Amino acid sequence: MGPLIRLNEAERVESWIKEALAAGAKLVTGGERSGSVITPAILTETKPGMKVRDEEVFGPVVAVEPYDDFEQALSDVNHSKYGLQAGLLTRDAGKILTAFREVEVGALIVGDTPSWRLDPMPFGGVKDSGLGREGIRSTIEEMTEPRMLVMAGL
Repeated sequence: MGPLIRLNEAERVESWIKEALAAGAKLVTGGERSGSVITPAILTETKPGMKVRDEEVFGPVVAVEPYDDFEQALSDVNHSKYGLQAGLLTRDAGKILTAFREVEVGALIVGDTPSWRLDPMPFGGVKDSGLGREGIRSTIEEMTEPRMLVMAGL
């Protein structure tokens, strides 16, 4: 972990953590700020409406919530207006396929965190998580103007 790009961004992330705590979230670890560095924070007992749960934090913060109903957990993921990537830790092929069909994200990463990526893969989100895709092929396609010649009936 390193510093956030600007001091005001570190202050923003810190304020989001404090706002969540004031609204009933629990801090498992981290969340301390020193200048533009915030120790990685793990929160639990977050609720819809908390910025740390509903917005893209762009800081070292994760909300970890247990679930009893898998379908409800997928619905909770889709509650967000964002959809970059999601991580799923299971070996259950049925749950993997259900999540892939139902979760509204640019990529479902099974067996790792949602930040996993390879440069050649088409990286990008859906909903309010960006426009288009990054990656070698996607970049080349973005910089190319396709043209077509049709010679019918010659």
